[in-house]
Amino acid sequence: MKISTKGRYALRTMIDLTEQEQLPDAAAYIPLKEIAQRQGIEVKYLEQIVALLKKDGLIQGVRGSNGGYRLVRPPQEYTVREILEVTEGSLAPIACLDTPVNLCARKDECKTLGFWEQFADYINAFLERWTLQDFLDGKAQSGSEAL
Repeated sequence: MKISTKGRYALRTMIDLTEQEQLPDAAAYIPLKEIAQRQGIEVKYLEQIVALLKKDGLIQGVRGSNGGYRLVRPPQEYTVREILEVTEGSLAPIACLDTPVNLCARKDECKTLGFWEQFADYINAFLERWTLQDFLDGKAQSGSEAL
């Protein structure tokens, strides 16, 4: 499994929004251009990413001179898994696990299916453990917190 730049940038954007909203003089909405500048992401590419995040209800956006984006929930309620799934789609390691019901014709005789199911469970559990609050608290710096 490889996370694309879209997924990585979505996570960075959500962390940026979290950090900015914690500042004492935080604006109600954080302008896209400011996020793009801080994160070193092209504005046009970031527009595509925030459109996905907004469509899935992870962030709220307002147009205009005081416009921008903000989180709709507290940081501890956002998991890395849900953020990545917005941009990456399924995080399943194999195609037959992409849907809730495995439709593979070979599933009953597949000797590796259990392995892949366990692997998917580990990935999902790991990504579910991490929240935006963990990044705000610095827990992701060493990486040992979630192990």
